[in-house]
Amino acid sequence: MATSLGSESPRTWGTRKSRNGNILTRIRQAQITGRGMSRGTQLPEALLQERDKKSKWHGIPVLLQKLYESSHPNSDLLQTHGVLKEMSSLLSMEAMTFVTEDRKTAQESTFPNTYTFDLFGGVHLLVEILMRPTLTTQKKKPKMSDDFVKDCLSVLYNCCICTEGVTKTLAARSDFVLFLFSLMTNKKTFLQTATLIEDILGVKKEIIQLEDIPNLPSLVQSFDQQQLANFCRILSVTISEPDIGNDDKHTLLAKNAQQKKNSNPSRAEINQVTLLNIPGFIERLCKLATRKVSEATGTSNFLQELEDWYTWLDNALVLDALMQMASEEAEHSSTESSDESTLATSPLRHRLPQSMKIVHEIMYKVEVLYVLCVLLMGRQRNQVHKMLAEFRLIPGLNNLFDKLIWRKHTSNHVLHGQNQNCDCSPEISFKIQFLRLLQSFSDHHENKYLLLNSQELNELSAISLKANIPEVEALVNTDRSLVCDGKKGLLTRLLTVMKREPADSSFRFWQARAVESFLRGATSYADQMFLLKRGLLEHILFCIIDSGCKSRDVLQSYFDLLGELMKFNIDAFKRFNKYVNTEEKFQIFLNQINSSLVDSNMLVRCIVLSLDRFESQTEDVKVVEVLSECCLLSYMSRVENRLSFLFRLINIINVQTLTQENVSCLNTSLVILMLARRKGKLPFYLNALREKEYAEKYPGCLLNNFHNLLRFWQQHYLNKDKDSTCLENSSCISFSYWKETVSVLLSPDRTSLCAIASYIDEAYMDIDRDFIED
Repeated sequence: MATSLGSESPRTWGTRKSRNGNILTRIRQAQITGRGMSRGTQLPEALLQERDKKSKWHGIPVLLQKLYESSHPNSDLLQTHGVLKEMSSLLSMEAMTFVTEDRKTAQESTFPNTYTFDLFGGVHLLVEILMRPTLTTQKKKPKMSDDFVKDCLSVLYNCCICTEGVTKTLAARSDFVLFLFSLMTNKKTFLQTATLIEDILGVKKEIIQLEDIPNLPSLVQSFDQQQLANFCRILSVTISEPDIGNDDKHTLLAKNAQQKKNSNPSRAEINQVTLLNIPGFIERLCKLATRKVSEATGTSNFLQELEDWYTWLDNALVLDALMQMASEEAEHSSTESSDESTLATSPLRHRLPQSMKIVHEIMYKVEVLYVLCVLLMGRQRNQVHKMLAEFRLIPGLNNLFDKLIWRKHTSNHVLHGQNQNCDCSPEISFKIQFLRLLQSFSDHHENKYLLLNSQELNELSAISLKANIPEVEALVNTDRSLVCDGKKGLLTRLLTVMKREPADSSFRFWQARAVESFLRGATSYADQMFLLKRGLLEHILFCIIDSGCKSRDVLQSYFDLLGELMKFNIDAFKRFNKYVNTEEKFQIFLNQINSSLVDSNMLVRCIVLSLDRFESQTEDVKVVEVLSECCLLSYMSRVENRLSFLFRLINIINVQTLTQENVSCLNTSLVILMLARRKGKLPFYLNALREKEYAEKYPGCLLNNFHNLLRFWQQHYLNKDKDSTCLENSSCISFSYWKETVSVLLSPDRTSLCAIASYIDEAYMDIDRDFIED
């Protein structure tokens, strides 16, 4: 019984005695030497046809012979195109199946046509045909029609998604990758070229260097806005650092070692500079990010692109989402204008429903916002910030907020499965990218005040005046012509939707991060009061205590935000005590904190720092009143509770497990000890750690671990200006005192009462271990 080609193993092909069986062996060997197509054409057609029936090749090897023979220089490319079309239909059906089945792992037996096409050298042949005009020395170069080029690209892409290894093979051809960029100058082949490039770059081992692309500035400047938005999908691969593991989970030890090896700028960083040097690039991205749906391309162009998408299979799922939205719009058309209601009776392909316009624009903006976000987090951050402010990105996004970004009554359409929290829906992706951009824009930068309008800036000034404190310098220096327009600024609009968000919404995490970034840096009383007056503290406490929220990510983001909101602010602690007005509520709150100190330690740090400051302000009647009444401050004032936090903070981390996410536990433990040192109580705390070790019957365990953590701290922070500035700003403790305290703790003098070594018995001493050891 004949089996399909895909179900036969190479072992079977190699051992079969028949002449037909040896065909595959010979072709395999030819592929290894790079002569797959030429060897295939040397086989007699009759032999191929005979084998075709048994292996169900659907005539592909014979058609490839014809394609090869008809594609020599000076050949009639019309005939060549006709042969390619014949094969294209066989391959596109497999690709359609692959996409509609959620892109299952490609297997030869599942997609025999594309596998056969590649096996007989079809991929290499198409690359050769496409690149021939650039390689020939003839004065009169062969002219390929746009349709022929599109079909070549479509077949290559179908092979990439259906047959394992094809994409990597193409990615290894650097000359072909750079050649593809030249095809992007033609609008008719742009979309196919862009999608193929994106797929290839996704598997390429090394990031390509954008400066190697011939005439890149003129290429980018030739793009219309739609093309530029699609080009951002490619750029995102070239300006992002390779994913070597989740950023939060990758250990700091490994990151530091990697940074020592690679002291020079990475390819991604070099590519970011290349983009910033293209005249008008950032300005055009800002216009794309902030344009209204009504300003987008007309209906006819959009429908043409939809037709391209329909045949261009990678976007089939997006089209499904658009169709679903169009159908929903049709169901509700009775409440719309007469123009909208005609959707129900007119053919969809001849009309453009408003919902499809919106999702189309959203998809563009997702790509653009991602690129802007990456640039904002790069080494050229200040340069990017200046340009984004100048081109009014924030006011533009503010004007889009209600009508597009967070428009009312939108359902969260998803493309994969039914999970409403899936991040692959265009609208969900758009919202998350928007929130990430706000977070990057506000974080430790004076331009954060551009998120407010003029009235809100005046409100901040009035808060400072009433409290008899000077205005923040960044607020005074804010250019009022670049701030938000309208009745509400972007931050206020975000707070409004944040408080309405359902309890189980995945947006809660990103919203809290975006608002927290506005508060990060040097603590500003006016900024805190601005948010407190809008009910933010009560909303956070409701989410932590009363909403039943179980998500650790969301809870961590709310703890961090609460810490920034309450730090050194006596009014915030008074509001806290008013909301947490029963012992039951307070115990729920403490249980949430204690359930994961990695998530809540920033809030613990805030409470410890605030308590220390309030205890030095006992001449203030309001402070004394809150100190005596606030359950949270009373709890932290008890030394046994501070020691309990200190024990656990040191115990849940070690040098090998330190990450960007949990290194804050080390810094919080240091804050507790620095404040103790100020009051001359550091020996008491160190002795308590020693007694804890002996009580738990693990002498030396806590202190040896802490000693190693502090040695790593010195290596990690003493050479990083930005990180050390963040520590100083967030704690209001000079970094010199941080360094001094760590040095005192690490002193080798065993007679010093402030040195860790003094509290470890000789028998259990293990403080000189190399960090690399397990």
